[in-house]
Amino acid sequence: MGWKICVLAAVVGIAAGVGSALLATQGGMDGGIRAGAWSTNVTVGAASADPWTRATVARAGLLALSADQAVYFNRSADSEGRPLDARCTYRLSGGPQPAAWWSVTLYAEDQYLARNTDSASSIDATLAGNGAWTALVGPDRPPSGMWISTRASKRPVLMLRLYSPRSIAADVLAKIKGPDVVRFSCPGEEA
Repeated sequence: MGWKICVLAAVVGIAAGVGSALLATQGGMDGGIRAGAWSTNVTVGAASADPWTRATVARAGLLALSADQAVYFNRSADSEGRPLDARCTYRLSGGPQPAAWWSVTLYAEDQYLARNTDSASSIDATLAGNGAWTALVGPDRPPSGMWISTRASKRPVLMLRLYSPRSIAADVLAKIKGPDVVRFSCPGEEA
């Protein structure tokens, strides 16, 4: 009878550990710093990261750099607070970012790059230049201009990466003006 209790205790312990880890890490990379609709967690990639943050990074498969090398902002809603939808087209617009280089990449709802053959998963500072810029985010390639494809992403998430940011202080990061995401069109809506 004693070995049965030990086996049962081990099974319950493993199930509780795995269950709590999944619950703690399913929220994604959102952290305590919000800059408008964009959010970041500067402990991603840091030596001081707690075990749950490390587990979240590992589960997402992110090869995170330390915050002084790169800050990762996420956004999963448009300017009206509606979840991003791969069927819709959005206007992404912004300007220079406070970093040596930056990029905006679209990830599918599973936090991996969308599995499509469009070769249009991101835009970056080299494409946008130093001034104001606009790109379309949606399922259909526009005739001209910058484009990020949403094909095969269902509920996409946008990630703004700031490489060699000018500051990683929370009060400075909270004031960053990340790109606006405005829904331009969506199937079933009147134009």
